[in-house]
Amino acid sequence: MLAIDLNCDCGESFGVWSLGDDAAVLCHVTSANVACGAHAGDPEVMRRTVRLCRSLGVAVGAHPGFPDLQGFGRRPLPLSPSEIETTVLAQIGSLYAIARAEGVPLRHVKPHGALYNLAAVTPAVAEALARGVAAFSRELILVGLAGSLLVEAGAAAGLPVAREAFADRGYAANGTLLPRDAPGALILDPAQCLAQALSIVTASQVSGPDGPVAVIADTLCIHGDAPGAAERAALLRQGLVAAGVEVRSL
Repeated sequence: MLAIDLNCDCGESFGVWSLGDDAAVLCHVTSANVACGAHAGDPEVMRRTVRLCRSLGVAVGAHPGFPDLQGFGRRPLPLSPSEIETTVLAQIGSLYAIARAEGVPLRHVKPHGALYNLAAVTPAVAEALARGVAAFSRELILVGLAGSLLVEAGAAAGLPVAREAFADRGYAANGTLLPRDAPGALILDPAQCLAQALSIVTASQVSGPDGPVAVIADTLCIHGDAPGAAERAALLRQGLVAAGVEVRSL
């Protein structure tokens, strides 16, 4: 039987500022990437999100990003490899403290935004990120873009890795994600999201600008910060199960 993990980025509110409807999205996924307070989130939001995941039986992972609240972690920062390694280590530790207090195991690490995208194509960033995860624990699964340098760096560092694909993002011909401001970068139609997800899981490919792009994935991401996220997540879970795909955590 075909199987896939379904994950979402969550816990990205901050103080009185609220982003996304985590409760409505998390009930349809199997893994959660919880912001660690650098690009978004704060201790109260982190704890509330971990508790929600526990109540729903959703696996919890850390979602470290560039320390850039103003830019939501979507701007590349000129950090050295040592600084990247250390901030990743610190962010994992921050979420781990809360997860441990709530009796929830930490299962994986998935970087956020600009850090994720840079690590996919930049060897020094990928290696620094993998070192940060490995310094904390070599039992954590490192999630990276399918076919990327981050997946390679994680395996080289002795980490279990998971290849990630996206149901709600457009792809370039080289297998990277289209920039968010590019036409077709965001896929908001639920039926189109499901079609792309099924293509990834059953045929290991997505439609690119010049034809099919090979994508082999262990986990699918659905973003929770865009309008209609809960509807897309629900249809995605239902559609995968209806197609005979087992949806389970990593």
